Amino acid sequence: MAQEINLQQGTIENHGWRVTFAGMGINLALGILYSWSVISKGVPAEWNWSESDKSWPYAIACLVFSIIMVPAGRMQDKIGPRIVASIGGLLVGIGLIIASQATSPLGYMLGFGVLGGAGIGFGYASATPPAVKWFAAAKTGLIAGIVVAGFGLASVYAAPLTTWLISMWSLGTAVMILGIAFLIVVIALAQLLKTPPKGYVPAGSKPAASTAVGSKKEDFLPKEILGTVQFYMLWFMYACGAGAGLMIISKLAAIADKQVGIKLGFILVAVLALGNGAGRIIAGTLSDKIGRKATMFICFVMQAILILLLSQATSTNTLGNKFIMAAISALIGANYGANLSLFPSVTKDYYGLKNFGMNYGLVFTAWGVGGFMLAFLAGKMYDKYHTFDIAYFGASILLVLAAVMTPFVKSPHHLIKEEKA
Repeated sequence: MAQEINLQQGTIENHGWRVTFAGMGINLALGILYSWSVISKGVPAEWNWSESDKSWPYAIACLVFSIIMVPAGRMQDKIGPRIVASIGGLLVGIGLIIASQATSPLGYMLGFGVLGGAGIGFGYASATPPAVKWFAAAKTGLIAGIVVAGFGLASVYAAPLTTWLISMWSLGTAVMILGIAFLIVVIALAQLLKTPPKGYVPAGSKPAASTAVGSKKEDFLPKEILGTVQFYMLWFMYACGAGAGLMIISKLAAIADKQVGIKLGFILVAVLALGNGAGRIIAGTLSDKIGRKATMFICFVMQAILILLLSQATSTNTLGNKFIMAAISALIGANYGANLSLFPSVTKDYYGLKNFGMNYGLVFTAWGVGGFMLAFLAGKMYDKYHTFDIAYFGASILLVLAAVMTPFVKSPHHLIKEEKA
């Protein structure tokens, strides 16, 4: 206890804000994933890619990203964030460079989807855990929101930058330049990541709970969270919320062009990214004030309404107006982004910090499955019916189900039956 008090009172330098903004910077690079709709729109007509073909690299990237989060989270817990994030930067760079040499969907599935998705998983898994460990629990939502805001904001610069690079050279050259740049940036920022020393207690923290008989269990092992019903409820809710947002992100440029007739779809992608980044910080901060579940419920309901509004937008009605479309895109981005700060925060609340990296990795698989399924559905349904309506309505129904489930999620903490040795 004396050691904890000394550490809290400043015998070591607090690196919390440096780590937070380094993590945010890493995510700003890794968020190239959200510019896929711009990249896919830049595929030359002579390559003869269908909408389904254009869905595959993104869908695979989402799935691989989420799967890799589990071992990457475990590695982060064991060996620290620097090495793991550096691996992520290396894989993302190599993956994009490989994709830049391809003209087939298979090449982009391997480069952007498998290697890029894996790299994003390693980097993303290393950004949030070290940051939240430097701060008291009352700031968890805020800090998680700031770190993951980088991922959401990435398209603000990446979408117009990618569009410009493609127009100046070619899709292949644009992807290669991005790969080299992100490899350097992510590895450099990874060196700034640092976890607090053992025994560190953030200023403003509540006293640690007793571990005697009758106290609440705070830190869960990964295998233990799989034995709680709350894990599966959170997983389903996350898959619905994230999948709906990822579906829109993957097809927004095509929606703007084919459904509404707006040719500058990359502008909507950038606007959505602004909402995505801001939504993470706003929702994280709001959840610190009114609770995670209340914030989740609001976001799920709003997202269902917004997607239904988007489904009605055409070039002949008010909803298809470019300013209305920009507002809808920003709000969809905000509600989607909220998931990325709310679910890591609730994972920490429910299952503790000790194994946070791997525990959140398990929860995060929902993000990948939801994104994979709904992004693929959107492309497949468009190829078959020449409309995104089925995807819109399906996503809205899932969001309503997630909202209905939210009030029933309870903390899994249970009383310890045997006193610890």
